[in-house]
Amino acid sequence: MNIYLSGRGAFAVQVGDALLEEGHKIVGAAAPRLRRGQSDESNAMSWDRLRSWAYPRSIPWTDSAQLRAMHIPDGVDIIVAAHSHAFLGRRTRARAGIASIGYHPSLLPLHRGRDAIRWTIRDGDKVTGGSVYHLTERTDAGPLAAQEHLLVPPGSTAQSLWREQLAPLGVRLLLKVVADLAQDRRIEVPQDENLATWEPAMDAKPLFKPELIALPGSAPVDGSTWALHQT
Repeated sequence: MNIYLSGRGAFAVQVGDALLEEGHKIVGAAAPRLRRGQSDESNAMSWDRLRSWAYPRSIPWTDSAQLRAMHIPDGVDIIVAAHSHAFLGRRTRARAGIASIGYHPSLLPLHRGRDAIRWTIRDGDKVTGGSVYHLTERTDAGPLAAQEHLLVPPGSTAQSLWREQLAPLGVRLLLKVVADLAQDRRIEVPQDENLATWEPAMDAKPLFKPELIALPGSAPVDGSTWALHQT
C-alpha cells in the first residue's frame, strides 16, 4: 500500500518503520519543521524526528503547518495520522484512494481532545485504551476501525502510560487497520455520541487547521468541531 504519513516525534517514526517493515511504501510525510522548544532551522538535530527520519530515506517531506491536498501525491492509498496536530481537511483526505485514519490514545468516544492521556491520569481512570478511527470533519469523532482496552498500571504518569502502553498499542492497531484495508476489510463502527466526552488541551494551542478559510470577524473554531468553510 502507498501510505502518506502525517505526524510528529518518536511515535510517527515508530509507525513509519513498522509500515515499511510490513512491506508498505511511504510516499510522503508531513511533520513540524522543528522539535518542540527548538528554533535553529539550520541544525538538523533540531528538526522534528519524522522530518529527520524522512530525509535519508528520500521520502518527500512537507511542513505540517502547510499541508494541503496538493502535497498529497497521486496514487496514495491511505493517509495515516500518527500524533498529528495538523488539520487534515476534506480535500486533503479525499486524495487517499482508500481511507484516512488516525490513532487516538483513549477508548473513543471517551476523552476526545489533545490531552486524552493527561485527563485519563487526572481522572483516575483504571481502564483506558487506544482507538484507530476514520478521519472526518469532527475531531476524534469518526467511525472506529479498531479499538483495544488495557488496564492503567498503578503509579502511571501520562508519560509512562504513553511510552510503555499506549504508543506500542497505537503502532499495532494502525498496522492492523492498514492490513485490513489492504484486504478490502473496511470496518466503520459509529461512535456513540451519548457517551462522548471532550476535554480541552491543558497547555497547548488549539489544533492547527491550515485548510480553514479565515472569515473576517469570525471567531476561531474550537477543537470540538470542524468549520464548514474549507479550501
